[in-house]
Order: sequence, then structure tokens, then C-alpha cells
Amino acid sequence: MSWSELQRLVEEAETDGSLRRGLRRCRSQRELLMACRRLGYRIQALDLRHARALERQERERITRADRWCAPEIRQGGG
Repeated sequence: MSWSELQRLVEEAETDGSLRRGLRRCRSQRELLMACRRLGYRIQALDLRHARALERQERERITRADRWCAPEIRQGGG
């Protein structure tokens, strides 16, 4: 399954600065996928879309939680 490959890539990129810099140079999704495949990761476009959707959902969840936070907590008061 390629989702596990994406997770492996992320974990390795978090610890390997050279890998991270190389991936950041990619200018498009296609270029990123090609670079990953050259490096031996079996990642598909669907995996990237899924990861982006999960990230968006998490940001929205955090935003909603922040809105529900009591005003005195947001302002640092008590």
C-alpha cells in the first residue's frame, strides 16, 4: 500500500535534511512523485490528495476548537 510509503517518506524527511531539501525543490506534484519514485518510494497522487485532505480537516478542527474556547482563555485572563 502506498499510504504506508508516504508515511515512511515523511518520517525519513523529518530526520534527513538532505532528503527534505531535495523534496522542497520539486515544483509540481508530478515532479514530487517522480522524485519519490526515483528514491524508491511507491507513492501515488491519490496518497498526496488524501494527505492534503487530512491536513485540511485537522486545520479546520483546530480552528473550530479555537472558536469555542472561552474568551478569557484566549485573552489570557481568568
